[in-house]
Amino acid sequence: MRNFFKVSVTPASGFYHKDLAGLGSRYNRDGATMKLSSPEAVLESSLYVSDLSKAIAFYEQVLGLHVIDKFPGDRGAALQVGPGQSALLLFRAEITRQGGLFPPHGASGGGHVAFRVEAGDIPAWRERLKQHEIPIETELTFGNNAPSIYFRDPDRNSLELAVASIWRFRDR
Repeated sequence: MRNFFKVSVTPASGFYHKDLAGLGSRYNRDGATMKLSSPEAVLESSLYVSDLSKAIAFYEQVLGLHVIDKFPGDRGAALQVGPGQSALLLFRAEITRQGGLFPPHGASGGGHVAFRVEAGDIPAWRERLKQHEIPIETELTFGNNAPSIYFRDPDRNSLELAVASIWRFRDR
C-alpha cells in the first residue's frame, strides 16, 4: 500500500483554456498550444458508504475486489477492480465533504457503478449473488447482449454486472 501521508502537491505547469471549438487546449509556459487527446480510461471511480468496514467486506466477499489502500481516519479505501489498472474508491462522504488535502467531494443517495463481466459468466454471477443472499433487483437486456444484472450494496448503491458490448465504443 502507498503511504498516504507522502502526497506531494505541485502547482500546475501550465494553464488551460477552452478554445472556440469547445476542445480543451493547454498552453505551456512558453505560450505554445498543446492539443490534448481524451483520457485513456477511467482510472478510479467513487462510491460513498456509511460503514467502511462493512462496505469493504461486501466488495471483497461478493465481488472479489482487493483492497490496495486504506486512507487515514477511516476516510475511505481503494479496491482494485480486475487485473488491470482500475480502482473503485469507497469514501465516507461526511469526511470527504470537509475537504483538506483533496478538494471536497461527496454524494447523497445511491450511486451507480457497472462492472464489466464476460457474457458466459452471467449464470455464475447470478449464483454467486444468490449464495451471498444478495437479491437481484432487475435484469435488463440491451440489444442482442447478455442481460445486465442490477443489485445493491449495503449502502443502497446500484451495482451492475454488464458486458462491454452494450456500448458502441469506437476506436480512437
